[in-house]
Amino acid sequence: MWRHPSVNDNVQHLNQVPRNPLSLMSRVYKHILPEVRRELGAWREIAIEIPDPELRTQALASIDTKQFHCQGGAVYAAIGLPDRNVLIRLIVSYQTISDYLDNLCDRSTSMDPEDFRLLHQSMLDAVDPQAEQCDYYAMHQEVDDGGYLSRLVETCQTCIRMLPGYSAAKPYIKDLVSLYTDLQVYKHIDPQLREEALLDWWSSERYRAPHLEWQEFAAATGSTLAVYMLFLAASNEGLSGDEAASIHKSYFPHLCCLHILLDYLIDQEEDRLGGDLNFCNYYNDSETMLQRITMIVESARKDVITIPSTSFHRMIIEGLLAIYLSDPKVSEQQEVVTASKHLMKGSPLTRIFFFINSRWIRKYWYK
Repeated sequence: MWRHPSVNDNVQHLNQVPRNPLSLMSRVYKHILPEVRRELGAWREIAIEIPDPELRTQALASIDTKQFHCQGGAVYAAIGLPDRNVLIRLIVSYQTISDYLDNLCDRSTSMDPEDFRLLHQSMLDAVDPQAEQCDYYAMHQEVDDGGYLSRLVETCQTCIRMLPGYSAAKPYIKDLVSLYTDLQVYKHIDPQLREEALLDWWSSERYRAPHLEWQEFAAATGSTLAVYMLFLAASNEGLSGDEAASIHKSYFPHLCCLHILLDYLIDQEEDRLGGDLNFCNYYNDSETMLQRITMIVESARKDVITIPSTSFHRMIIEGLLAIYLSDPKVSEQQEVVTASKHLMKGSPLTRIFFFINSRWIRKYWYK
């Protein structure tokens, strides 16, 4: 049962931060992955009952093929074990909305930006416990999901009401979700209009990170990690607005950018064959791409020094590198193999994560 953490609880949270990869992964295996699996299983049972066959297909596909996203995001619950039930349920519900809508927009025949924006209004409502839901499918061809999306939004709102520090985190979370929504709208429209729309959007937002190229800024907006860190921070009733702002600044743009660029890095060949948008393809050459990603890695490592529990956030960075660069798709792309060796050079923490992930984690996640 949820209860508001006391001052002693908050001190205990800090004392229980995992200090090394092995202790982190121990928590993940013991507490996080089993509960994520149960949550996803419950949502899958609901998705099976969706009346519209297309919506049902995309909902089930998002759960069956993108569970990795929920499992990775829920790692943030490992730092707040007393609150993990609320955090895991919230993260899984929110990420399931994201993955479901990504599937719908990827496979939509309308390519209507207003349709995509209305669908993604559900994500903005999900992080605002006072928001009233609307008809998210009003401009979509398929409409009858049996209440699936509405239930996901309601679950997020219910969990957020249980986070005593959420008022301090809310403006920064809404900012991140607004940027994420913009990206999803522009990246899914007609491919002939997509790049121009993304560039126009970047022109209006580039003041946030003028040192980043347009595709790097876009990548940064596509990550949900900063939102999950702020969810975790909001479990502390003493969270201040300055602390929430510091977390936002430490995660966005560099750590978030690294997350999504690594995803695109290993998918280059797959996206090239499928004709899909890939931000890594906008670099002039592989050497430039590697230099830019290296800069972003180094910047992310510096950024997290400014917030508490730096060792945990460094493990997140090293874990991202290890998890993505140990993906089987890497070995099939020589350019990515070369980049992987360079990015892991000089980082013992990455090599430890690489070993653990290669041997054990994938066996659990994909069995």
